[in-house]
Amino acid sequence: MRRQFKDTAIRLAEHDDKLVLLFGDISVFLFSEFKELYPDRLLNIGICENTLISMAAGMSAAGFHPIVHTIAPFVTERSYEQVKLDLCYNCLGATIVTCGGSFDYAWDGATHHCYTDLELMRMLPGMEVMQPGSKKEFDTLFSTCYNNGNPSYVRIAADEHGLDLPVEFGKGVLIKETRGANLTVATAGPLLGNVLSACSDLPVNIIYFHTIKPFDRDLLERFAGTRIIVVHDAFGLFEAINATCSVKAEYHGLPDEFCCYYGTLEDIRRKLGLDAAGIRCAVETTLLQDGNKGSQDAQTT
Repeated sequence: MRRQFKDTAIRLAEHDDKLVLLFGDISVFLFSEFKELYPDRLLNIGICENTLISMAAGMSAAGFHPIVHTIAPFVTERSYEQVKLDLCYNCLGATIVTCGGSFDYAWDGATHHCYTDLELMRMLPGMEVMQPGSKKEFDTLFSTCYNNGNPSYVRIAADEHGLDLPVEFGKGVLIKETRGANLTVATAGPLLGNVLSACSDLPVNIIYFHTIKPFDRDLLERFAGTRIIVVHDAFGLFEAINATCSVKAEYHGLPDEFCCYYGTLEDIRRKLGLDAAGIRCAVETTLLQDGNKGSQDAQTT
């Protein structure tokens, strides 16, 4: 997905001389072609995340379309105040594109894990938040939002869900609807691939959100009468869903503790029950609970 970021930036820069890239000493070599084409429009600021955000705010105020790019925990958790005040409080348009969300840098441990970014950004007034699950989704969402005058956050991932889905900013996608299903599984980002593998033959609905904010309440409301379980390897989607007044969702994802495991992304997902087998177990358990409750209610009646 990071290569798609490069390709999309080159395509947009050809027609927009206000697009400027501000990098935090990452992806610089990947963007060498961009640097050759537009040498004055890619600035490697170094490992100075607060400065990246403040520079983006200043460039936005001067009429540019700045794109900040670095590793997720360092520009969201470390630089939250700069994002809040320099960008959002001043209503300045800039796009933050990060890599390394959740456990994409699993081998580097807790310092490089980042599963709070989507929720932190979602809480900021005026901020748009996206978690594309494929190169196509990134290309469409980034192209739509990078110059719309609003602060935006786009998290790119190391993997993809492998599906070719319709993409519209601010709209969720109905992946599967099962007649009479009493359980709806909601997810976001690349994890959709594991969710679909786990639930394709189960009597559930599946809904997918590549845009966390603004949130597609209309799609969610269609399934408000069902039991909803959010399967996600981050915070943000669960909170957005529960902010919809008529919905109360449950969560299958991250425990309230630091992840102290090392390995690959797949290793961490397996440990947390977010591989296909773990997700299927959680969904089947919920279906069994609903079935037992139905039987008890029938006996009581």
